[in-house]
Amino acid sequence: MNLHSRLITRSHCCVLLLGSLFAGGAAADTSAEKEEWITLFNGRDLNGWTPKITGHALGDNFANTFRVEDGLLKVRYDQYESFGKKFGHLFYKDPFSYYRLVVEYRFVGEQAPHGPGVWALRNSGAMLHSPHPRTMGLNQDFPISIEVQFLGGLSDGKARSTMNLCTPGTDVVYEGSIYPEHCLNSASKTFDGDQWVRAEVLVLGSGQITHVVNGEEVLEYALPQFGGGAVADFDPADKPDGKLIEGGYISLQSESHPIEFRKVELLNLAGCMDRSASNYKRYHVKSVPESCVYAKGAKPEK
Repeated sequence: MNLHSRLITRSHCCVLLLGSLFAGGAAADTSAEKEEWITLFNGRDLNGWTPKITGHALGDNFANTFRVEDGLLKVRYDQYESFGKKFGHLFYKDPFSYYRLVVEYRFVGEQAPHGPGVWALRNSGAMLHSPHPRTMGLNQDFPISIEVQFLGGLSDGKARSTMNLCTPGTDVVYEGSIYPEHCLNSASKTFDGDQWVRAEVLVLGSGQITHVVNGEEVLEYALPQFGGGAVADFDPADKPDGKLIEGGYISLQSESHPIEFRKVELLNLAGCMDRSASNYKRYHVKSVPESCVYAKGAKPEK
């Protein structure tokens, strides 16, 4: 199948789903329609999450970078003498492929001492489609991933969009061809100050990915795949360039500016699509037959 055909096939699913992207289950009266969101951040602790910080072993939460206080997941640098390119990522325990992800975040405070530069001011993100974090080298700076970049305005009157795309060790197709640059700006407005921002991502495996800010679609691209650069000290075996990426792990970034998260939730769009099963969901777009549960005496659809 050529590139154009793959895009048409993948985008058909995306168009159908986008029509109900923000329905939120308000009119869901049946079990097949009720959305079952997974709360990735429980508001109490980092249960289910594992940090990986450059220069430190997986699981070492250097200088208490990631912490939970006042019901918020916070990224802080008050115990750092110098940032020293200690880029960090907090990984969730389970991989996903087809899903909706909601992250509510805000930037606060000042950049860590000796941060990497102006580009990192009010800069963070959610990394998607990563290999397992145990594959990261000790000094690897970023996971191979699709980065949904969060940027805050600098209160200087200049436009600075959020929910952009960056591609450490990956490529995507944008407007029909491989996008040649490392980052691609979205069409979002600028968010200055410490206001909360609702970021949503619709991910359809190795097909379409759509970015939404406060209910407004701001960016769409397709066919995430291994490739590109902008990642160091990785194992080449984990970067088979040109291969499509169907799914992977999600992480939240520590990139030298304090940030807070009050919500991290996910709606899995891969699951049982057999109407005769008790856990059938109408919103699923990827069939996982082995996940189906049947009442006694019930038979799978043929």
